[in-house]
Amino acid sequence: MTLAQAIEPLHTFFMIVSFVLGAMVGSFCNVCICRWPAGESVISPRSRCPKCKNAIAWYDNLPIISWLLLGAKCRHCGLPISWQYPLVEAVTGVLFLCVYWRFGFVIATPVYMALSAALVIVAFQDLTDWTIPNEITLPGIIAGLAVALLGMATTNSMLRVLNPMDALDGIALGCFVICLMDSVVVLLLKKPGMGFGDVKLLAMLGAFFGWRGVFGSLLIASFTGGFIGILLILIFRAKQGEEEPEKPKTPKQPPVDPLSNIVLGASAAYLFARILFFAQTKDPIIEELYWYIITGAGCLALFAWIIVLLSWNIYTQQQKRKRRTTQTGDAIQEIDEDEFITIEGHYLPFGPYLALSGLLFMFFEPELIGLYNRLLHAPPPMPGLFP
Repeated sequence: MTLAQAIEPLHTFFMIVSFVLGAMVGSFCNVCICRWPAGESVISPRSRCPKCKNAIAWYDNLPIISWLLLGAKCRHCGLPISWQYPLVEAVTGVLFLCVYWRFGFVIATPVYMALSAALVIVAFQDLTDWTIPNEITLPGIIAGLAVALLGMATTNSMLRVLNPMDALDGIALGCFVICLMDSVVVLLLKKPGMGFGDVKLLAMLGAFFGWRGVFGSLLIASFTGGFIGILLILIFRAKQGEEEPEKPKTPKQPPVDPLSNIVLGASAAYLFARILFFAQTKDPIIEELYWYIITGAGCLALFAWIIVLLSWNIYTQQQKRKRRTTQTGDAIQEIDEDEFITIEGHYLPFGPYLALSGLLFMFFEPELIGLYNRLLHAPPPMPGLFP
């Protein structure tokens, strides 16, 4: 009797345990989301109310349940508790349950549970603080390489990457794509485009899912982010009415990031060397890589256009706000609203879309790759259907 057959009667029980474990880990994710941007330790002090700073008792710190029992209010100060806390716990719990349901009792299950929790932290911190934590991405890149080594040394692990070279290719391609996009935005608009946190995040996804995961994640994130971003642009412009925005002044020198250029050059050199190696060995992967490059080029073109639109719109918004003034007595005080981060006045975070696309690729890589191959090799249309 195999292990899967032995635990089959307990399948429902382990799904419940997975959800409970995920909710508990989600509670710790909330701590990371709140404390890392402030530079605080996630170990001590113990959990406390962010408003009155009173320590939270264990019976008031039960994931999801305590928030409901307390009526979404602190027991000590009576002030509202953000809905973010139960949402993060519930999302993490559902992800853990889905990971177990998808993979079962294999090595991939704890690995992808941990990766799911990491991506939850990335998504919510980028939405709330507009930063992607290095505490997740940098160790995540190393962990992805270690997982690839583990996959090569084991059988039936159900890991998405089973070769460390595939993980290295994913890291290099992830760095190359985002750094290239940032350079395009800098040259066209002379302002920073993608944040370097996105570079490290896509490199981490490449470490766990390989170069196919980079293309797949970027394609999904570009379409979802582009749709939502263009929708937000239309909404913001509708609120402005017919007011003509003033033409912003363009800096004389573009804000070139030396580190981004170094990473771009190093990743490009690595990828070029790898392609030459494949060409010399006449590996069948060349044909597959060719089609992925075609799709990736189209994805990059779409993504570049989206970034240009978003950057131009948000840049003009920021220039208008900086020129607003308020009268205080006889003095005129200029308001710098950059200190108040809002979705309308800041760059649109791309990290949540990358995190979402990484989760989709983690769960459905075989299905997505199969759909992509079927679309590439689809039969020609029947005569008479199209002119």
